[in-house]
Amino acid sequence: MNPKLKLALRLSTAVALLCLAANVAFCAMVPKLGQSPAELAKRVADLEAYIHNTAPSADGALAGSSGPGHNGWLMTSSALVLFMTLPGLALFYGGLVRAKNVLSVLAQCLGIAGVVTVLWWAVGYSLVFGKNFNSGILGGSEYFFFRGVDSLPNTDYAYWVSQNVFAMFQLMFAIITPALIVGAIAERMKFSSVLVFVAAWMLVVYFPLAHMVWGITGRMNGVFNAGASIRAIDFAGGTVVHMSSGWSALVLCLILGPRLGFRKVPMPPHSMVLCMVGTGMLWVGWYGFNAGSALGADGISANAFTTTTLATAVAMLTWALLEWSFRGEPSVLGFCSGAVAGLVVITPACGFITPGAAILVGVLAGAVPFFACTKIKNLFGYDDALDTFGVHGVGGTLGALLTGFLATSAVNPNLGANLGGILGRTLWIEQLKAMGLTIVLATVSTVVLAFGVKALIGLRPAPEEEEEGLDLAEHGEPGYHHE
Repeated sequence: MNPKLKLALRLSTAVALLCLAANVAFCAMVPKLGQSPAELAKRVADLEAYIHNTAPSADGALAGSSGPGHNGWLMTSSALVLFMTLPGLALFYGGLVRAKNVLSVLAQCLGIAGVVTVLWWAVGYSLVFGKNFNSGILGGSEYFFFRGVDSLPNTDYAYWVSQNVFAMFQLMFAIITPALIVGAIAERMKFSSVLVFVAAWMLVVYFPLAHMVWGITGRMNGVFNAGASIRAIDFAGGTVVHMSSGWSALVLCLILGPRLGFRKVPMPPHSMVLCMVGTGMLWVGWYGFNAGSALGADGISANAFTTTTLATAVAMLTWALLEWSFRGEPSVLGFCSGAVAGLVVITPACGFITPGAAILVGVLAGAVPFFACTKIKNLFGYDDALDTFGVHGVGGTLGALLTGFLATSAVNPNLGANLGGILGRTLWIEQLKAMGLTIVLATVSTVVLAFGVKALIGLRPAPEEEEEGLDLAEHGEPGYHHE
């Protein structure tokens, strides 16, 4: 026999004997370490619970512990969702406005991020995810100023994710939601008025709505609250994020009125390059938004990742093909709009539906918002500057309804706990109820808040400032220096 082969056989035999000896020694030590077979079984069960993202045993060694893998994914997802706003949405919107207003959009996104973060720390997180009010509309006061928000999991929402990480993840949703409204009122609302309106809107619209849909005692949390009066579902924000911002944006742009020169002078995007870059960032960040909403790196998260990709790609292609058919050429703006529409419509459904259903969602996501942005807006003549209502309002509403028809417990077993009797039957009726309540809350509140801000400090800059551009008029600096 070859000497090298003999040496390899001897080494492998020695390693095997060492492993066997170690195993025998460990088994011999178990009784001395006080580990009974039952205790070992409990430890193994807790490890399996970690793998499956389910609850560990209440008296086990891992009870109250965060899991590094799930925690790591949620921290990554939090960064991805912030990346959607800064710089994704800022560049997407910034490229679509005229050059004289590009910095105003960036400033609004930055300002909103700051205001919302402070509100979230002070009261927002607690009002959404607390529960000591025992209310279906607002959560509680137990987490005001992040009191008790530490690295232990809040098991009302996630078994293996630290509560401070969960709070940061949800903060990023709270930041991007009012920032979406900026698209409808771009180029014609004072910076100070935007910040005051957003602060009030978060308290009156976002915090109550987010609790109703996602809070453990929320009246529209059909998945996890057995006592919900409206048994609706929303995986990642169709109602909470897109419908609320989209419908509020429509009302606010109507109250504000059109831009100076609207329909009289051309107002093309100043940089489709920035718009496309922003779109790519939104798409990448949206994986944190949707797949992260499983609150763990598990099979439901993987499904959300898959359905998000499929629906977005199909919607992008559908929008471009429709534009090609009706206008004779597919534009980069059409590709970008279709991609964002696909991301919006799949959001409430991504963790509940199959990949095949995601293809259908993508087709409808490319077609319905396309007609909303190109036909309905022209028919009624409102100045939704960057199509926030057409994409987010209409798209979010469409997504919420489709979720009611397409959701299945085969994808997400959590649906079977409280919704087994209506899943695949009348869930869409519950979705209609949630959609109606969301629209009423968003639109009525926006009317009251907008007129309140108008009476307090005004909404629009002076006509000469608007004509000059908000970059110089409100921020004292231009977006570009042409020398």
